[in-house]
Amino acid sequence: MPDPFKAYDIRGKYPQELDEALAYRIGHATAQVLRLAGKRFAVGRDMREGSPAVKSGFVRGLVEAGVRVVDVGLVSTPCLTFATHHLGTDGGAQITASHNPRAYAGIKLTGPGYVPVGAGSGMEEIEALARAGTLSPAAGGRIDEALVIDAYAAHLTALLRLSRPLKVVIDGGNGMVGTMLQHLAPRLPGLFIVPMYLDPDGRFPNHEANPLKLENLKDLQARVVAEGADFGAAFDGDGDRCALVDHRGRFVPCDLTTALIARQYLEREPGVAIVYDLRSSLAVPELIASLGGQPVETRVGHSFIKKTMKEHHAAFAGELSGHYYFRDFFGADGGLYAFLVLANLISAAPSLESLVTPLQRYFHTGEINFTVADIPAVFARLRALPDVAVSELDGITVRGQGWWANVRASNTEPVVRLNLEGTTPAQRDERLAAITALIRG
Repeated sequence: MPDPFKAYDIRGKYPQELDEALAYRIGHATAQVLRLAGKRFAVGRDMREGSPAVKSGFVRGLVEAGVRVVDVGLVSTPCLTFATHHLGTDGGAQITASHNPRAYAGIKLTGPGYVPVGAGSGMEEIEALARAGTLSPAAGGRIDEALVIDAYAAHLTALLRLSRPLKVVIDGGNGMVGTMLQHLAPRLPGLFIVPMYLDPDGRFPNHEANPLKLENLKDLQARVVAEGADFGAAFDGDGDRCALVDHRGRFVPCDLTTALIARQYLEREPGVAIVYDLRSSLAVPELIASLGGQPVETRVGHSFIKKTMKEHHAAFAGELSGHYYFRDFFGADGGLYAFLVLANLISAAPSLESLVTPLQRYFHTGEINFTVADIPAVFARLRALPDVAVSELDGITVRGQGWWANVRASNTEPVVRLNLEGTTPAQRDERLAAITALIRG
């Protein structure tokens, strides 16, 4: 059976891989590993079908281990992040499987000091205790409730500074952004929102809540064109990712969106560090450097990105998957936060297209998955390539004349993920064929 304990969170099919009983043991284990007895810990959940049961078990485990749980109800992951700071808790947990399909449930953990819990920062210990069923009953546990959505909406509202009115189509993917927008949209003067799939529904009746799968954007793309909207925005199930389409309905790669946001922060804070993940187009670090900023490359994953941001006191970080992290938002990612920052940028320009076009000077493959039998052998073949520079920050990155490729191993299956870019379509396709042959052996 697949292991629900991942590098960045806990995620598995409900109830086969993650159920109320396992969640109960995880609650106990979390309390022990993070030393939460006698402390306050925020817990929220998304709209997935398995989330109520997983939350119930997890909270019961925390309470029996002496934790004062602050239940913030049905919220997005960024709202839970806001709640931990707003309420001053010793971290928190969001019960969510993010962008995964309907069958999944999950738990995202943040510990005291707002440190994400993942591989190397407590996840292994939590798994070991939960698997063993090692319980640690303690007195003093209880459940309090707190309403934070209005305070979160007020926090976001302060971001909006439109230069002109905008018409925007928002596809919530039947995820948690719909609930957040009920509180936020009336506070956004000048932003006319055309709603799509905003009713939270863990059955996902319209499409998966994963905006990085282009098939999930088809309805949004058509609606943007039909409405004559300035742009469209799509969100994932728990609301921490955002992807855009322009007024012609064309998808804007998220690494280029990183570059757009970076420009704004560099204008505000000249010379500041901007973090980008190593799958991003060369256009991203080139833009940052051209504006006098410090481009900082990082490996993939929120725990690594947040750590890198702190080390470099970065103002902002962007990930190819549509996660955008802001120093001003506690160093965390937020889909609606990014959306409002981008709305400001777009309103000050002729169009989103006019902002993106100058950045489209390289040719990227997007992420391609390969099932392989021997991942170390794949890496060895890549290391042996002649006339390339090799980096092992995250998987293997090879850089040649005018092109680069990164190959990373999946954390959960015998799969490697390839991202490759060239200066021309012909170079991209030629190098893609060569690297594909190496991967397949």
